[in-house]
Amino acid sequence: MDEKHIRLSYRKKVFAMKYAIGVVPGGDVDIHALAGFAHLAEETGWDGFFIEDYITHWMAPDAPTLDPWISLAAIASQTKTIRIGAMVTPLSRRRPWKVAREAATLDHLCRGRLILGVGLGGPQDPMNFDRFGEVVDTHHRAEMLDEALEIINGLWSGEWFSYQGKHYQVGEVRFQPVPLQKPRIPIWVGGGYPNPGPLRRAARWDGSCMYKESHGHGWQDMQAEDIRQLRAFVQSHHPVYSTFDICVGGRARLPDWEQDRQHIRSVAEAGATWWMDFIEPTALEKTRQGILNGPLRID
Repeated sequence: MDEKHIRLSYRKKVFAMKYAIGVVPGGDVDIHALAGFAHLAEETGWDGFFIEDYITHWMAPDAPTLDPWISLAAIASQTKTIRIGAMVTPLSRRRPWKVAREAATLDHLCRGRLILGVGLGGPQDPMNFDRFGEVVDTHHRAEMLDEALEIINGLWSGEWFSYQGKHYQVGEVRFQPVPLQKPRIPIWVGGGYPNPGPLRRAARWDGSCMYKESHGHGWQDMQAEDIRQLRAFVQSHHPVYSTFDICVGGRARLPDWEQDRQHIRSVAEAGATWWMDFIEPTALEKTRQGILNGPLRID
């Protein structure tokens, strides 16, 4: 390929960036408002509408919280083109066969627009693990997550399937109907980058929605060099590297929009494929305005 075609191909990849909005399914946002916001996001030009997955939201022990899967069904019914999903579902506190069935059904309802985001859940999240008797140890949760993903993928195949693992056992069974998307509903893996566990796990599936872990300082933006290193790792481990998505962002927009736009451009050039703006839990009108602001497109 000559230099001109290389530049054109590279430019096409850079400007293939997609933009998602992330919102809290709860607080002042009831189920009807949530579905309406998803419709508004589609009309405003966003490419994805993602919600969080909590039993009780981290805002407060008594914070109003919506079930993510029923919420996604309502969102699917009010949208036609936008990608939808929960970022992320901690699979260790859900039965994998139930998630497989729910996700396949939802994929039919939304006509193939679902993305399944998965992770361990927060290491210190008593409102969603301790208080309900769920597994707290993160190593234990990681083992359950890996087994659950194998089960979900096997059930989605539509073939006779069985599984004997350390944490889960499935007798021979066949799930129908299979998801609309082929070879499966995309699975994006969350977690702290560059921790080796989430990194290796993401490279086995279809995408990353990891955040950059900063010990003692919460989390930070993924930088262009982080994306390049992540891409290089995935390319060396993933059988269909060209289809692998990297979603970054996941925070509130900075007051300086041009600064954010420059950062989005830098990570897109490094190989990121999705940017997500997160709208902090706030009043309904501020949530609406955040959606109406539209994505900070770089093309």
